[in-house]
Amino acid sequence: MKLAEQAKIEAGKLDKNVSVAVLNSSGVTLLLLKGDNVGPHNTEASRRKAFTALSTKTPSFELMEKAASDPTANNLNTLPELLLLGGGVPVWKDGELVGSLGVSGAGGGKSDHEVARKAAENCGFTIQKK
Repeated sequence: MKLAEQAKIEAGKLDKNVSVAVLNSSGVTLLLLKGDNVGPHNTEASRRKAFTALSTKTPSFELMEKAASDPTANNLNTLPELLLLGGGVPVWKDGELVGSLGVSGAGGGKSDHEVARKAAENCGFTIQKK
């Protein structure tokens, strides 16, 4: 709940409402919230971004950039559950992957990524293994 709350706070700083997904370390959806006046597609997008980040242990924004610049990673978008759009971040605590956060609706992949990153960090997590 705190991750979702922080995502809403960070999105509010951009004057945006967002949809948010929180997954546990097994990929089970713990929380799925649709923001007011956010397109219905954003709810599923936030879940898939969170799944992508968890599954690959990499922020989805980084995967998106890699797939765009590296022909050997270009086919990542053919895997059914992966979504190569910014906004999904793995959530790490003390070097252990504890879950993931997905955000959609903040005004594009870069904004979604920044909202998710800041929300995780505001809660004392990192988005990279340390």
